[in-house]
Amino acid sequence: MGRDNQPKDRQLARSQKKQVRRASYLRTLIVTEGSKTEPLYFGDIRAAYQLHSANVQVQPSQLGTAPIQVVRYARQLFEQGDLYKGIRPRSFDRVFAVFDRDDHGSYFEALDLARSLAGKLKNDVKELVSFKAVASVPSFELWLLLHYEDIAHPIHRDEVFGRLKRHLPGYGKGAGGAFSATRDRLDAAMLRARALEVNFNAYTDPQPYTGIAELVSLLIKQRD
Repeated sequence: MGRDNQPKDRQLARSQKKQVRRASYLRTLIVTEGSKTEPLYFGDIRAAYQLHSANVQVQPSQLGTAPIQVVRYARQLFEQGDLYKGIRPRSFDRVFAVFDRDDHGSYFEALDLARSLAGKLKNDVKELVSFKAVASVPSFELWLLLHYEDIAHPIHRDEVFGRLKRHLPGYGKGAGGAFSATRDRLDAAMLRARALEVNFNAYTDPQPYTGIAELVSLLIKQRD
Protein backbone atom coordinates (compact mmCIF):
# COMPACT_ATOMS: atom_id res chain seq x y z
CA MET A 1 0.00 0.00 0.00
CA GLY A 2 2.86 2.36 0.92
CA ARG A 3 4.68 1.48 -2.32
CA ASP A 4 1.56 2.28 -4.35
CA ASN A 5 1.51 5.80 -2.96
CA GLN A 6 5.21 6.50 -3.51
CA PRO A 7 4.89 7.80 -7.12
CA LYS A 8 2.08 10.14 -6.05
CA ASP A 9 4.10 11.30 -3.05
CA ARG A 10 7.11 12.02 -5.24
CA GLN A 11 4.92 13.87 -7.76
CA LEU A 12 3.39 15.97 -4.94
CA ALA A 13 6.83 16.76 -3.54
CA ARG A 14 8.08 17.85 -6.96
CA SER A 15 5.01 20.02 -7.45
CA GLN A 16 5.45 21.66 -4.04
CA LYS A 17 9.15 22.23 -4.70
CA LYS A 18 8.33 23.83 -8.06
CA GLN A 19 5.75 26.11 -6.44
CA VAL A 20 8.25 27.23 -3.78
CA ARG A 21 10.90 27.84 -6.46
CA ARG A 22 8.47 29.86 -8.59
CA ALA A 23 7.32 31.85 -5.57
CA SER A 24 10.90 32.93 -4.85
CA TYR A 25 11.17 34.98 -8.02
CA LEU A 26 9.21 36.39 -10.92
CA ARG A 27 10.61 35.72 -14.37
CA THR A 28 11.15 39.15 -15.85
CA LEU A 29 11.59 40.32 -19.44
CA ILE A 30 12.89 43.86 -20.01
CA VAL A 31 12.91 45.17 -23.58
CA THR A 32 14.69 48.48 -24.09
CA GLU A 33 14.69 51.23 -26.70
CA GLY A 34 18.46 51.68 -26.45
CA SER A 35 20.81 48.98 -27.61
CA LYS A 36 23.57 49.75 -25.09
CA THR A 37 22.85 52.31 -22.36
CA GLU A 38 19.77 50.72 -20.80
CA PRO A 39 20.82 47.06 -21.30
CA LEU A 40 24.17 47.84 -19.67
CA TYR A 41 22.47 49.62 -16.78
CA PHE A 42 20.03 46.81 -16.06
CA GLY A 43 22.75 44.26 -16.68
CA ASP A 44 24.83 45.94 -13.99
CA ILE A 45 21.90 45.71 -11.57
CA ARG A 46 21.49 42.06 -12.40
CA ALA A 47 25.17 41.43 -11.66
CA ALA A 48 25.23 43.58 -8.51
CA TYR A 49 22.29 41.73 -6.96
CA GLN A 50 23.17 38.33 -8.42
CA LEU A 51 19.96 37.96 -10.40
CA HIS A 52 20.24 34.96 -12.69
CA SER A 53 19.86 35.67 -16.40
CA ALA A 54 17.27 32.90 -16.55
CA ASN A 55 15.13 34.98 -14.20
CA VAL A 56 15.84 38.44 -15.60
CA GLN A 57 16.30 38.88 -19.35
CA VAL A 58 17.29 42.27 -20.78
CA GLN A 59 16.97 42.64 -24.56
CA PRO A 60 17.11 45.69 -26.87
CA SER A 61 14.28 46.04 -29.36
CA GLN A 62 14.97 44.39 -32.67
CA LEU A 63 12.11 46.12 -34.47
CA GLY A 64 13.39 49.67 -34.05
CA THR A 65 13.70 52.37 -31.42
CA ALA A 66 10.31 54.05 -31.76
CA PRO A 67 8.23 53.43 -28.60
CA ILE A 68 5.55 51.50 -30.47
CA GLN A 69 8.26 49.25 -31.92
CA VAL A 70 9.66 48.61 -28.45
CA VAL A 71 6.25 47.55 -27.14
CA ARG A 72 5.54 45.41 -30.18
CA TYR A 73 8.89 43.67 -29.91
CA ALA A 74 8.33 43.05 -26.19
CA ARG A 75 5.06 41.32 -27.04
CA GLN A 76 6.63 39.41 -29.92
CA LEU A 77 9.57 38.21 -27.85
CA PHE A 78 7.26 37.15 -25.03
CA GLU A 79 4.86 35.26 -27.31
CA GLN A 80 7.32 33.73 -29.76
CA GLY A 81 10.54 33.56 -27.77
CA ASP A 82 13.94 33.48 -29.45
CA LEU A 83 15.86 30.23 -29.33
CA TYR A 84 19.06 31.97 -30.43
CA LYS A 85 18.82 34.08 -27.28
CA GLY A 86 17.80 31.12 -25.15
CA ILE A 87 14.30 32.53 -24.62
CA ARG A 88 11.37 30.13 -24.70
CA PRO A 89 7.91 31.36 -25.72
CA ARG A 90 5.80 32.77 -22.89
CA SER A 91 8.47 31.98 -20.28
CA PHE A 92 7.97 35.16 -18.21
CA ASP A 93 5.68 36.40 -15.46
CA ARG A 94 6.09 40.09 -16.21
CA VAL A 95 7.19 42.15 -19.20
CA PHE A 96 8.53 45.71 -19.24
CA ALA A 97 8.97 47.91 -22.32
CA VAL A 98 11.47 50.69 -21.58
CA PHE A 99 11.50 53.78 -23.79
CA ASP A 100 11.92 57.57 -23.81
CA ARG A 101 9.51 60.35 -24.66
CA ASP A 102 12.06 62.36 -26.68
CA ASP A 103 10.23 63.54 -29.81
CA HIS A 104 8.77 60.18 -30.73
CA GLY A 105 5.50 60.37 -32.61
CA SER A 106 4.33 56.94 -31.43
CA TYR A 107 4.90 57.63 -27.73
CA PHE A 108 1.26 57.79 -26.61
CA GLU A 109 0.28 54.95 -28.93
CA ALA A 110 2.92 52.82 -27.25
CA LEU A 111 1.64 53.69 -23.78
CA ASP A 112 -1.89 52.74 -24.82
CA LEU A 113 -0.80 49.46 -26.41
CA ALA A 114 1.16 48.43 -23.32
CA ARG A 115 -1.81 49.28 -21.13
CA SER A 116 -4.12 47.21 -23.34
CA LEU A 117 -1.84 44.17 -22.97
CA ALA A 118 -1.66 44.28 -19.18
CA GLY A 119 -3.31 41.20 -17.74
CA LYS A 120 -4.35 39.95 -21.19
CA LEU A 121 -1.45 37.61 -22.05
CA LYS A 122 -0.85 34.22 -20.45
CA ASN A 123 2.51 32.58 -19.85
CA ASP A 124 3.63 28.98 -20.10
CA VAL A 125 1.88 28.02 -16.86
CA LYS A 126 -1.38 29.68 -17.94
CA GLU A 127 -1.04 32.63 -15.60
CA LEU A 128 -1.86 36.20 -16.60
CA VAL A 129 1.21 38.31 -17.20
CA SER A 130 1.94 41.86 -16.07
CA PHE A 131 2.84 44.01 -19.10
CA LYS A 132 4.01 47.57 -18.41
CA ALA A 133 5.48 50.50 -20.25
CA VAL A 134 8.40 52.09 -18.40
CA ALA A 135 8.64 55.57 -19.86
CA SER A 136 10.94 58.48 -19.12
CA VAL A 137 10.15 62.10 -19.97
CA PRO A 138 12.24 63.34 -21.63
CA SER A 139 14.80 60.50 -21.51
CA PHE A 140 16.41 57.71 -19.49
CA GLU A 141 19.10 60.16 -18.38
CA LEU A 142 16.51 61.99 -16.27
CA TRP A 143 16.59 58.99 -13.92
CA LEU A 144 20.36 59.27 -13.59
CA LEU A 145 20.18 63.05 -13.07
CA LEU A 146 17.71 62.53 -10.22
CA HIS A 147 20.54 60.89 -8.29
CA TYR A 148 22.04 64.38 -8.00
CA GLU A 149 19.36 67.03 -8.52
CA ASP A 150 15.72 67.85 -7.92
CA ILE A 151 13.90 68.32 -11.22
CA ALA A 152 10.40 69.78 -10.98
CA HIS A 153 9.78 71.46 -14.34
CA PRO A 154 9.89 70.43 -18.02
CA ILE A 155 13.43 69.95 -19.24
CA HIS A 156 14.81 69.14 -22.69
CA ARG A 157 16.80 65.94 -23.12
CA ASP A 158 19.88 67.94 -24.22
CA GLU A 159 19.83 69.89 -20.96
CA VAL A 160 19.37 66.68 -18.99
CA PHE A 161 22.40 65.19 -20.70
CA GLY A 162 24.51 68.31 -20.18
CA ARG A 163 23.67 68.59 -16.48
CA LEU A 164 24.30 64.89 -15.96
CA LYS A 165 27.75 65.23 -17.51
CA ARG A 166 28.66 67.76 -14.82
CA HIS A 167 28.12 65.06 -12.22
CA LEU A 168 29.38 62.14 -14.31
CA PRO A 169 32.03 63.54 -16.68
CA GLY A 170 32.73 60.11 -18.13
CA TYR A 171 29.11 59.36 -18.96
CA GLY A 172 28.15 58.89 -22.58
CA LYS A 173 25.51 57.09 -24.61
CA GLY A 174 26.46 53.44 -24.71
CA ALA A 175 28.88 53.75 -21.83
CA GLY A 176 28.77 51.19 -19.05
CA GLY A 177 29.19 51.64 -15.32
CA ALA A 178 26.30 54.06 -14.77
CA PHE A 179 24.72 51.95 -12.06
CA SER A 180 27.92 51.45 -10.05
CA ALA A 181 28.74 55.16 -10.41
CA THR A 182 25.36 56.25 -9.02
CA ARG A 183 24.51 53.38 -6.68
CA ASP A 184 25.40 55.22 -3.47
CA ARG A 185 22.81 57.87 -4.39
CA LEU A 186 20.06 55.41 -5.25
CA ASP A 187 17.87 56.21 -2.24
CA ALA A 188 17.88 59.92 -3.08
CA ALA A 189 16.96 59.17 -6.70
CA MET A 190 14.08 56.97 -5.56
CA LEU A 191 12.72 59.74 -3.35
CA ARG A 192 12.96 62.33 -6.14
CA ALA A 193 11.35 60.03 -8.71
CA ARG A 194 8.48 59.23 -6.36
CA ALA A 195 8.01 62.91 -5.61
CA LEU A 196 7.51 63.48 -9.34
CA GLU A 197 4.95 60.66 -9.44
CA VAL A 198 2.74 62.58 -7.01
CA ASN A 199 1.93 65.14 -9.71
CA PHE A 200 3.05 63.62 -13.01
CA ASN A 201 2.90 60.37 -14.94
CA ALA A 202 3.88 59.03 -18.35
CA TYR A 203 0.93 60.82 -19.96
CA THR A 204 1.56 64.31 -18.55
CA ASP A 205 4.26 65.19 -21.09
CA PRO A 206 6.19 67.54 -21.09
CA GLN A 207 6.36 67.34 -17.29
CA PRO A 208 9.38 65.36 -16.05
CA TYR A 209 8.67 61.75 -15.17
CA THR A 210 10.39 58.38 -15.09
CA GLY A 211 9.14 54.89 -14.34
CA ILE A 212 12.68 53.54 -13.98
CA ALA A 213 12.58 53.88 -10.18
CA GLU A 214 9.76 51.36 -9.89
CA LEU A 215 11.51 48.88 -12.16
CA VAL A 216 14.82 49.21 -10.31
CA SER A 217 13.01 48.70 -7.00
CA LEU A 218 11.31 45.55 -8.29
CA LEU A 219 14.61 44.12 -9.48
CA ILE A 220 16.35 44.80 -6.18
CA LYS A 221 13.53 43.11 -4.26
CA GLN A 222 13.97 40.05 -6.47
CA ARG A 223 17.53 39.38 -5.29
CA ASP A 224 18.22 36.09 -3.53
